[in-house]
Amino acid sequence: MSTKNTVQDPDKEALDPKENLAETQAENTDKESVETQEEMSPEEQLEARIAELEEELKAEKDQKLRLYADFENHRKRTAKERVELFGSANQELMSALLPIIDDFKRALSNLKNEEDQEGISLIFNKFENTLKQKGLKPMESTIGKEFNVDTMEAITRIPAPSEDMKGKVVDEIEQGFHLGTKIIRYARVVVGE
Repeated sequence: MSTKNTVQDPDKEALDPKENLAETQAENTDKESVETQEEMSPEEQLEARIAELEEELKAEKDQKLRLYADFENHRKRTAKERVELFGSANQELMSALLPIIDDFKRALSNLKNEEDQEGISLIFNKFENTLKQKGLKPMESTIGKEFNVDTMEAITRIPAPSEDMKGKVVDEIEQGFHLGTKIIRYARVVVGE
């Protein structure tokens, strides 16, 4: 009695019959594709391989183009966001400086001593010129002009001193300012009625 014949391959025992069937079908499919390729002439095989590689190349080029377009869109969007961020930061800073300009003007109009007035005026002019270089521009005086809701904010209405001043600006409480082409503060005015 020999036990040599009873020893079986442990790998085959571990496989489920369903797995054996799937494995056999996969092997058959591979054999069929190999047989199909073997049935084709070498030229046909070469042409099939070339067509396959051309499709892969086309897919890779398409993917590369899409990736490049996505990158360009991202670059443009971040550049635009950066410009907007600097612009809004600049606008916030300029808006915060407007009350200081108003205070300088009030101080200059109330100083009695000419030397003090001249010194403050020099500082104010330097400050104002620096802000102009950064894009801040005061609006023209609105006194005597027709009230315009696009550039002015009416603080109050008073009886017009004369008939021709009805609907016009009688007094300007605070001057308006532009930053570039954008209005950052409307002129605050008193309108005659």
